[in-house]
Amino acid sequence: MRSAGFLSKGALAGLRLLCVMFFASLLGACASLLPPAERGWMPKRDQVQSFALEGRFSLRHADKNTAGNLSWRHVGARDDLLLASPFGQGVAEIVSDGAGVRLTTSDGKSYLAADAETLTQQVLGYPLPLKNLLGWVRGDAAGGEVEARDVFARPLRLRHGDWRIDYEYDNDDPQAMPGRLFVQREGVLELRLRIDEWRNLSEEDGRP
Repeated sequence: MRSAGFLSKGALAGLRLLCVMFFASLLGACASLLPPAERGWMPKRDQVQSFALEGRFSLRHADKNTAGNLSWRHVGARDDLLLASPFGQGVAEIVSDGAGVRLTTSDGKSYLAADAETLTQQVLGYPLPLKNLLGWVRGDAAGGEVEARDVFARPLRLRHGDWRIDYEYDNDDPQAMPGRLFVQREGVLELRLRIDEWRNLSEEDGRP
């Protein structure tokens, strides 16, 4: 006769499985509370080709100041940007691909041009250097010259023609993506960009 104080092998195996499942769910819950930089999925500069980001910007051009939110998705040769006011109201949607650039305003009007800098100057009143900004946000020095690096060899200042780009980072990872950019074309434009969230779409082959 088996004592009531002992469990069968089947019961013990079931109990162990329940314990494993409980601790796994507990660890998962704890991981979800960690900030993005500590979850292990933050993009690395040398791995990112396609990306999505959420950020905030302030721009000064011709003594006029503009500020708002920016959502940007880059996959292959296509860029989708949504510019919104600080209160979240859509201002403009910009779609750029191999065929050109289309800008759609909040009232539904669409405009076409060969490049984003020309189009945004005509419609919004300031030139957004999208083609160059694509490399700058990733800390890519292609076409430019790195004038200063930090102790982790990350670019702190980049010179690209008559543009100057200064960087700040949110952690000490040598491959961290930039957290802040200050883009300046002296006498023409000053752009400050705070990136709140990075997402690496390269690992997903660009799928949403």
